Amino acid sequence: MKKKILVVFGTRPEAIKMAPVVKACKARPELEVKVCVTAQHRQMLDQVMEIFGLKADFDLNVMAPNQTLADVTCKVLKGMEEVFAEWKPDMILVQGDTTTVMAAALAAFYHKIAIGHVEAGLRTGNLYSPWPEEANRLIAGCLANQHYAPTPRSRDNLLKENKDPATVFVTGNTVIDALHEAVKIMDGDAALKARLATQFPFLDPAKRLVLVTGHRRENFGEGFIHICNAIKRVASRPDVQVVYPMHMNPNVRKPVNEILGGLANVNLIEPLDYLSFLYMMRQSYLIMTDSGGVQEEAPSLGKPVIVMRDTTERPEAVDAGTVILAGTETESMASAAERLLDDAAFYDKMARAVNPYGDGLAARRIAELVATGTMQS
Repeated sequence: MKKKILVVFGTRPEAIKMAPVVKACKARPELEVKVCVTAQHRQMLDQVMEIFGLKADFDLNVMAPNQTLADVTCKVLKGMEEVFAEWKPDMILVQGDTTTVMAAALAAFYHKIAIGHVEAGLRTGNLYSPWPEEANRLIAGCLANQHYAPTPRSRDNLLKENKDPATVFVTGNTVIDALHEAVKIMDGDAALKARLATQFPFLDPAKRLVLVTGHRRENFGEGFIHICNAIKRVASRPDVQVVYPMHMNPNVRKPVNEILGGLANVNLIEPLDYLSFLYMMRQSYLIMTDSGGVQEEAPSLGKPVIVMRDTTERPEAVDAGTVILAGTETESMASAAERLLDDAAFYDKMARAVNPYGDGLAARRIAELVATGTMQS
């Protein structure tokens, strides 16, 4: 009898990182795989599902305007209970640190269903940074039966928390698998390449592109004002063009529009689908972000990253020299960007640093662990 596996995700980053896992698990004859989306982020999630050819067997459709974290948690808990009543899996797979991950893991625990945690073991040691993600990841880690750590440091974090070493595996990060697949899709489709090339007519090839993303809750308020002022300073250079796809959250849009709106060298645009964002990353000179996934993806494209946060649960990238943890003060963020723009040797060293997040085979390893409980390579 096949082992029944339910893959659960709700946001765009989760969908990107779980797409290779769904594909790899479906390739295992021992597994019967179904996909459950919570749709914590509806529109951005659907775009990724389409790109990677994913179809949802269950859709909780929890997204609603102005809902609280408690609203999302309650809806996912109740929704998962209904899914389990219809199709009781032997195991669920969740990824990362969202409210979907925490609530789905808790629902599975209530039903004594095994839990596999993809991208396990990331820690900052500060419950409020990132918030609420640090707590979500800790809770999922407490409940998980198998932990798929992306790096040796993530594994060590789990072992320090007294997780059973027989349940902790270093697999690499599935974001690299997804990136390889997406680049293959882009480069193999002439019509898509042409569309992407014409999608951004405002890009000036004579200027170096600084790509910006920002959305972290812990930066709302004063932190975002500092971020915007740093971007304003960088954009004042005549050799730079800033492109900022703005997150939908009004806590992000208000300061961004107030401080950066109307500046000659700044293009404030709507959020991009995954392939468009990947195209923009490839066109960029450097990236300023508070995102976790971008810290993992950009080094594979040879792009230095300035992390606009005080902490990171991805210190491997800092140690490898692929990112700079710049903090959230205007001066520290702006000066980090200026150094990369002015010091060619420093830029080249970062651009050529080896990405610590794996070889693109993480999903295959995870599928093997789900199917057999062991990992050969």
